[in-house]
Amino acid sequence: MKLKALSLAAVLALSSAVNAEVKIALDSAPDLDTSGSYNWAHAFGAALSDAGMEVREMPRGSVGNESEKFDQLSTGLLEVSLSDVRAIAQVDPFIYGVRLPYIFDDVDHMDRVLEAGKIFDRVNEKLAGQDVVVLALAPLGPLSGIITTDTAVRAPADMSELRMRALDDAQIAMYQAWGSSGTIVPWGEVPAGLQTGVIDGYLNSPFIPVMFGQTDFVKNFADAGVIIPLRAVLVSKDWYESLSEADRATVDSAVETADAAARAWLAEATVRGLTALEEKGVTVQRLTAEERAVFREASKPVYDSGLMPAEDVKIWTDISNANR
Repeated sequence: MKLKALSLAAVLALSSAVNAEVKIALDSAPDLDTSGSYNWAHAFGAALSDAGMEVREMPRGSVGNESEKFDQLSTGLLEVSLSDVRAIAQVDPFIYGVRLPYIFDDVDHMDRVLEAGKIFDRVNEKLAGQDVVVLALAPLGPLSGIITTDTAVRAPADMSELRMRALDDAQIAMYQAWGSSGTIVPWGEVPAGLQTGVIDGYLNSPFIPVMFGQTDFVKNFADAGVIIPLRAVLVSKDWYESLSEADRATVDSAVETADAAARAWLAEATVRGLTALEEKGVTVQRLTAEERAVFREASKPVYDSGLMPAEDVKIWTDISNANR
């Protein structure tokens, strides 16, 4: 009887991680056509389900805002979250290297930089004290362009009279480097701001105006290719480290599956994102390499703006240049 009891306990211990529900907090609508981060989350969840894990997608906003999601990851109440990169930056500003304008040529270049620089290892050392682990960076969509209500943009000079919505001080510095101005506006207030003229535009992936129904008042998209919009895939450290070796391998394999799925979607969506805008009546300014180079050159002051320590900027630029 004692042997049977021990055997049953062992079986339950081994199966508990598999049978436990894995909650994935989404950052966007569950739309495989327009959301790169949902393509990541969907492929990740499907891979876990195929391995016998119970997965539940939590709709955007259903488990709280970014800080609340981070707190729930820290305490083990939430297993996985598609989070804003700023959630990491609050602990380790080094991650802001992914937001430096033109630091990456494309997502393949980004992946080479992440691998060569062992970026996740470095960041996770800092996150360890928060009981959170970053497993991946999921592209939200194609390279960001300049989205405006009225003004067509082909050069920084075209933005001199525009006031742009900024995510943070780093984007304000970039707009200032371009000769424009920026103001921080919460995403929920962006539609009203665009319609009332409080802001004249913002920087984001081409799918965003379509996804959020803004094409009635957004009329221009300049394909400037500034940054790759990303979500950080964060997981509870307690959950991840409590997994058996086999289950952790399943999760790691699911990350690889999800990375591949998101990048396959991105390759196709890079072209389709521009045509989707045009089908909604938005004029797309397809910038030449020479026109993009003007924006790249104008963006250089951002690297010295204090977004992150100078030594960290050098690390990012050195790795980026070595892996182009």
